Amino acid sequence: MLRSLAGTASSLRPRTRISLLASRAISTFRAPVATYKHKAQQQQQQQQRLWFVQQVSRFSTSTLLSKDVTVTFIEPDGNEIQATGEEGTNLMELAHENDVDLEGACEGACACSTCHVILEDNVFDSLPEPTDEENDMLDLAFALTDTSRLGCQVLLTSDMEGMRIKLPSATRNFYVDGAKPSHH
Repeated sequence: MLRSLAGTASSLRPRTRISLLASRAISTFRAPVATYKHKAQQQQQQQQRLWFVQQVSRFSTSTLLSKDVTVTFIEPDGNEIQATGEEGTNLMELAHENDVDLEGACEGACACSTCHVILEDNVFDSLPEPTDEENDMLDLAFALTDTSRLGCQVLLTSDMEGMRIKLPSATRNFYVDGAKPSHH
């Protein structure tokens, strides 16, 4: 092959001859590199498909059919609002869906304390420990109690059926502008 390349390039100037030889030699090696990249892409796609199948197979039909859980929010004036939501919904979202006056200035990012709620002792004890970020935000909450949590960090479970959730009398940011959360 080099002879045919050399024969073609022999009539050219030396610098042009070298660049012509180099470009043809490189082009002959591009095909295997492209094939290698293609195989790598195929392997990556196959791994992604396998991961997806593994994730889907983790769910049985019983976990896909989540249960509804009914809880009661107790507003500062004593008004009680029953709310029903699917397992896995956080308390802040549930409150917003049911027109409960629970703010959520950071929209559930655990960056404020405006969705502060007070839970029953048995429910509080059954929950996982709050994260350091949640504890940091709770330190800023108005009327903090031993069973206080951020509503955006508490997910509904079937064990919470009938739970009563007390809302504090104020939040650090709720009544500044008089705004109330709107239904999402």
